[in-house]
Amino acid sequence: MMLPGLQPEELVSIQNYTKDLTEEQQQQFIVFYQGKRKDAQTIMIMTVIGFFAVAGIQRFVLGQVGMGLLYFFTAGLCGIGTIMDLVNNKKLTWEYNQKQLVETAQAVQIMSR
Repeated sequence: MMLPGLQPEELVSIQNYTKDLTEEQQQQFIVFYQGKRKDAQTIMIMTVIGFFAVAGIQRFVLGQVGMGLLYFFTAGLCGIGTIMDLVNNKKLTWEYNQKQLVETAQAVQIMSR
């Protein structure tokens, strides 16, 4: 697989979702998923940028517009929320990637019908 920064639990999830797919469907899945997934390091960098510049940018990148706006208007919940996101950036990324994994698997199955 050509996915940078792939964590072991993410690899297991990918294998579980793609085990019943044909080779062509698996290739489609990887192409789509690669375009949707986020890297934990990228989210950490966005959080650091948010800490010093635009609070909530990491939440916008993760598709959490409401939380992004809340962070933006409250200066990252007075900095505490941004610090929590720095600590939990891998968890935030994992949750986002899990959602994208499910959506991508469903899309590939629908396309193959």
